[in-house]
Amino acid sequence: MRNELRRVRNIGILAHVDAGKTTTTERMLYATGATYKQGEVHDGTTVTDFDVQERSRGITIFAAAVSVDWAGHRINLIDTPGHIDFADEVERALRVLDGAVAVFDGVAGVEPQSESVWRQADRYGVPRIAFVNKLDRAGADLDAAVASIRERLGATPLVVQAPIGAESGFTGVADLTAPPDPALVEQVAELHPGAFEEYVETGTLTTASLRAALRELTLRGEALVVLCGAAYRDIGVRELLDAVVAYLPSPLDLDPPADPQAPFAALVFKVQATTTGRYAYARVYAGTLRKGAEVRESNADAKERVARILHVQADRYTDVEQAVAGDIVALIGLRNARVGETLCDPAHPVVLEPPSRAVPVVSVAIEAKRRVDSGRLATALARLVEEDPSLVVRTDPETGQTLLSGLGELHLEVAVEKMRLAGNGLEIAVGRPQVAYRETLVRGVTGLYHRLVKQDGGSGLYAHVSIDVTPSTEDFEFESTVVGGHVSKEYVRAVEAGCRDALAAGPVAGYPVTGVKVTVTDGKMHDHDSSELAFRLAGREALQLALRESQMALLEPVAAVTVTVPDDMVGAVLGDLMARRAQVGGAAPRGGTVVVTATVPLAELFGYATRLRSRTQGRGTFTATPAGYAPAPAGVLAG
Repeated sequence: MRNELRRVRNIGILAHVDAGKTTTTERMLYATGATYKQGEVHDGTTVTDFDVQERSRGITIFAAAVSVDWAGHRINLIDTPGHIDFADEVERALRVLDGAVAVFDGVAGVEPQSESVWRQADRYGVPRIAFVNKLDRAGADLDAAVASIRERLGATPLVVQAPIGAESGFTGVADLTAPPDPALVEQVAELHPGAFEEYVETGTLTTASLRAALRELTLRGEALVVLCGAAYRDIGVRELLDAVVAYLPSPLDLDPPADPQAPFAALVFKVQATTTGRYAYARVYAGTLRKGAEVRESNADAKERVARILHVQADRYTDVEQAVAGDIVALIGLRNARVGETLCDPAHPVVLEPPSRAVPVVSVAIEAKRRVDSGRLATALARLVEEDPSLVVRTDPETGQTLLSGLGELHLEVAVEKMRLAGNGLEIAVGRPQVAYRETLVRGVTGLYHRLVKQDGGSGLYAHVSIDVTPSTEDFEFESTVVGGHVSKEYVRAVEAGCRDALAAGPVAGYPVTGVKVTVTDGKMHDHDSSELAFRLAGREALQLALRESQMALLEPVAAVTVTVPDDMVGAVLGDLMARRAQVGGAAPRGGTVVVTATVPLAELFGYATRLRSRTQGRGTFTATPAGYAPAPAGVLAG
C-alpha cells in the first residue's frame, strides 16, 4: 500500500485569470485519456468549468476535482479559480493539496493574482513547479517571464526546458535535464550539497542525480522548476505531466506521512448541496474509510454515518467501497459536516487545522421581491453560506436590511445569480446597503417646560415636566433633581422612558439620536389625572421639543481601513482615499508593499474593492472594520 501511495499526486493548478489554467487542465485530461475530446473554454465544453455560470462567463468560479492516470501514477487534480474574488475557494483547495502547478502567461509573466495565489501557497508550504504558458503568442518571452518570477515572487527559478522556436513559430520544448545542461547543472550544484559534491568530483551531474536534486529542492521549497509550453496547441503538456510525477510530492512526502493503517482522519474542504444530495468533499490524511462507517465530526462533536463514498471527476461521480490515506473523495450522508470539519475515527478523536477564512469586504442589501418568498430566500441564503463560508449573511440592527457580504462585487453577483438559477422562480431584489446615520446634540437647551393636559371627562392625562438637555459623551444619560415631591419617583421613571422613545428619531433627518443628557428639574402632578402614561408622553414630547430648539449635527458610521498596496502605487491609492474623505493615520513599508491605515466613512466604501483593484492592477487588498461614528459634513445626505 505504501508503494501505491508513492504513486499518488494531489495537486492544484494555480494562476491569474486568463493565464490558461483551465485549458492546461483540459489538455492534461486529454493527454492522459481521461477525455476523448479537447474541451475549450471559449466553446463552453470544458470538463472542470462545468457550472452554467462558469461556461457563460468563461472563467473558473468553483474549484473542481478530477483524476488522471499518467506513467503509472494517479494524479488527483484540482482546477482553482483565478479571479481574486474567489480567492477563498483557492485557499480551501490549497489546504488539502500536496503540490501545485503555477501557470504563468508567457507574455504577461507574473500578474497580480499570480502574486496572491503564490502567497496563499506559501502560507501552507505547498511545493510548486511553474508552467510558462502561451509561448506561441506575439510578445511571449520565457526569459522575461522567469525574471518576473524571480523579482516579484522572490522565488529561485530553475528552467528545465528550452523553447524550440518563438511566438507563432513555437513548435516544442527541449529537455535540459537529458542530457544535463551545464548552466542548469551549475545552478543546481550551488543550491544542493549532494549535487555540489558530485559536480566537484565529476564536473557534471547525471540525469538521475540532476532530477533527484531538483525534486529535493522542490519539496523543500528552495527552488522552482520551470517548464514552458502552449497548452492550447498541446505543446509541453505531456512534459508537464512528467514533471508533476518527477518533482511534486506524494502523500508519503508529507510530515507526518500518510498511513493507511493509522486511525482514520480527514478534512472537509468543500460542501455542495444539489438536488441529488449533499456532497462533503474531503481529503483523507490517515487511515481507511469504508462505506457505511460511523465517523466523528470533531468540530460539531457529533457522529454520523457515511452512506456513500464517491470518486469525483468534475461533475461526475462513481461509487467506491473505501477511501484510504491520500485520497480526495466526496461523501454522502453527513448532514452536519461543514467546511473545515475534521472527520475521524470515533475512538481516536483529532482536530485538523481548518483552512483560513477571508474577511468579507463588500456588502449588498438583499430581499425577496415577493413577501411570500421571504422564507425561500432565507433557505437559499443558508445553503449559499454553507457552500461558501467566505459569504456572510446578517441583519443590520439599525436598518433592518438583510445584508450579504463577500470578497468582491463579482463574488456577490455570482452568489445572487446562483440563488436565482437554483430558486425555481425565486425573484431577488439587490440594492445598495443603507447607511445607518445618527444625530447628536451640539448645543442643548435648559429650562424647557412642557405641559400635557387632556381633561375632558373621565380619566384624563396630566403631566408637567421641566428639563435641561445637554451634550453627553454617552449614548444617553438621565437624572432627576426634582425636590419637594413635585413628581413621584415612578413618574420620573416614566419621563425617562418617554425620553428614550424620543431618541428613536431626531429632528435633522429622522435618524436615531445619541450623545444626550436629560435632567428633569421640576414638574407637577394631578391627584386624579396623572399617570405613568401621561408622564411618559410628556417626557417624549418635551425632549422632541428640546431637540428641535437645540443645535444638532449628523453623524455617519466610519470604518477603520487597512490597505496593502505595492510601494509604487501608494500615491494613487492615497489620492483615492482622500477623495473618499478618509482620515489617513499612517503608511508603513512592509516587504515591497506599503500598509496604509485610515478612517473612512462607510458610505464612501461602497464600490471601493473594485476601485482599488483597478488602481493597483488587482494587487491591492484591504480590510475594513466598524469604528464608530464621526461628524458628517453638510450636504452628505444630499450627496
